[in-house]
Amino acid sequence: MATEDNIRGAFMIQEHYCRVMDGAPIYARICRAIAAGLNRESKTGARILDWPTEPTRDALPLRFMGGLHALVLADADPELAAIFRGETNEESAVIAALGRVLVRHDDALMPWLDGPPQTNEPGRSGALILGLLGVARRFGPKIEVMEIGSSGGLNLLIDRYRFNLGGTMVGPVDAPITITPEWRGDAPAATPIDILSTRGCDVAPLDVTDPAVEARLAAYVWAETPARRVRLGKAIDMVRERGVRLEKADAADWVEARLAEPQAAGVTRVLMHSVVWQYLPDPVAERIRAAMAAAGAHATTERPLAWVSMEPDRALAVQIVSVRAWPGDAARAVIATSHAHGSWIRPGLP
Repeated sequence: MATEDNIRGAFMIQEHYCRVMDGAPIYARICRAIAAGLNRESKTGARILDWPTEPTRDALPLRFMGGLHALVLADADPELAAIFRGETNEESAVIAALGRVLVRHDDALMPWLDGPPQTNEPGRSGALILGLLGVARRFGPKIEVMEIGSSGGLNLLIDRYRFNLGGTMVGPVDAPITITPEWRGDAPAATPIDILSTRGCDVAPLDVTDPAVEARLAAYVWAETPARRVRLGKAIDMVRERGVRLEKADAADWVEARLAEPQAAGVTRVLMHSVVWQYLPDPVAERIRAAMAAAGAHATTERPLAWVSMEPDRALAVQIVSVRAWPGDAARAVIATSHAHGSWIRPGLP
């Protein structure tokens, strides 16, 4: 069971991420104030401090921050809005104001603690496409993508986005969105790529075309990055125009079923995910590893298999972009590091 020190420590871990990796000083300030001053005068505060399981793995700080930002986006509390604008920034003042906010909005904030955050960030496709380009370079241009932890499926639009990767252009020229991360290194070589299909699963998939779901996703976008919120809206419009193949399923069940399906010759099957591995129960993660290893053992140059991921390294406060591929030794190759939301990408080892 988590202790109160664990809970406060989880908010300081998130403070570190916001300050060092995410470029979100206002969020860092709020996380620091929560860690220092959260009390039991509200139901929300008491529930957070009595959290029963590992708070960082449960993304408890992000759950709570999403609820606070939702209040701001709904113009529900001027005092909280002043904190989010950076107008109230002295720590003791932030602590006192947050205490009052929690008491005023207990009933609105409590449901945000019920489930994990759904940060369905299209910018992560910029890092994932780099992995897919590496796969295409090795096995040929034709790829089918299967994604776990797809949330609302916005990264299943990876075949419809346009990318500017340090000057290397990838994707349809008429795409409604061009994803242009800050590129910190050599641009990747231009490589033909033909993503034939994308499909995904999630244990609790979101219908992003529902206005309430769109509002919820917007609440998980850092207040300091309004351009991300604009891009989110455009991506959701793309799903409204033409949907994605997204199923409700346990990740291990789904991966095992997909790997058992016939695979066309000349097409590489790719498992893809971003910022999801930490949320998988250990038995589910182990089943996926075993299923990929078993399928990889039977992969051929005519029917290859690959695994592209973007997952956090907490010690380095960056995301690690890696690729495994079969046939071959299937060693995990780190090809880049990235910002959590894909705002910058640095090719190569960390």
